Amino acid sequence: MLKYLINKLPSIVLVVVASSVVAFLLPRMAPGDPAQTIAGPDATPEQVAAVRTSLGLDAPLPEQYLTWLAGVFRGDFGTSYIFGRPVSDLIFGRMESTVELALLASIILIVLGLGLGILGGSVQSRFSRVTVDITNTLLLATPAFLIGLLLIVLLGVTWRVLPVSGEVGLSENFEIGIQYLALPALALGLSQAPSVSRLLQTTMLSMRGEDFVDLARAKGVSESRVTYRHVLRTSLGASVVAVGMRIGDLFGGAIIIEAIFARNGLGQLAVQAVNARDYQLIQVLIMGAVLIAVIFQLLTDIALAALDPRVRLES
Repeated sequence: MLKYLINKLPSIVLVVVASSVVAFLLPRMAPGDPAQTIAGPDATPEQVAAVRTSLGLDAPLPEQYLTWLAGVFRGDFGTSYIFGRPVSDLIFGRMESTVELALLASIILIVLGLGLGILGGSVQSRFSRVTVDITNTLLLATPAFLIGLLLIVLLGVTWRVLPVSGEVGLSENFEIGIQYLALPALALGLSQAPSVSRLLQTTMLSMRGEDFVDLARAKGVSESRVTYRHVLRTSLGASVVAVGMRIGDLFGGAIIIEAIFARNGLGQLAVQAVNARDYQLIQVLIMGAVLIAVIFQLLTDIALAALDPRVRLES
């Protein structure tokens, strides 16, 4: 494990540094000027220039980048242009909402994705396989925002079993908070689950024709043991990788879902930052997304090695 992490360290550092450059340049490539936004539409060029100087935006780009990077290494992520508060305070204040959403959506993704995949890849009933295929196809063809709107209409408006907007933190009141969290987490998890399910189902069906499976049957191993001991374990590797990638995507999909369900999380904060050209805030949000992707990639590699003995972390 330690050797694997040491071997991966140079590539991780390279990815993070390259991402920091992209995170710095990308907001500045978009049209608009944060100094003009802060100064107001009626500001004179001199007033706009003064604001730009106060924000440090008149310095050369390499100098701005190095100044920002030095601050990040000190734990200072800068001050938001539009909120006038430290970026770290803004992010930590909104993080709980997004983390709650992503965690519950991840549970739904794993349970439903792996569950449907195992069902479709293990049962002999043609009806069950067709049902799983239809479910996967419908979910794959329906984007997360449309799933969210359908859930609002069915569970929130027609049957009125769950609230459709707003939020209550799980730390404040778990019972009420989970009710507000259920619909957005379902919309997000359902949109990601079918890709995992279809991959696992396809892999399991292909594995059933392998020689080691026929050998296990020839030795008198029961069909259920063949399925879950040999076929499933060998097939899980690719699905674990897919789950790791999909969980990383959940944080991106949370932006749209939070807007639909009026949740005050990082997604809403990102929208506000982009609209106001708040470079300091956008940079840190992009870097945070990159770090989450890197962490989940490492966890995926470790889980894959644990499931498949042919994979060695030291390699």
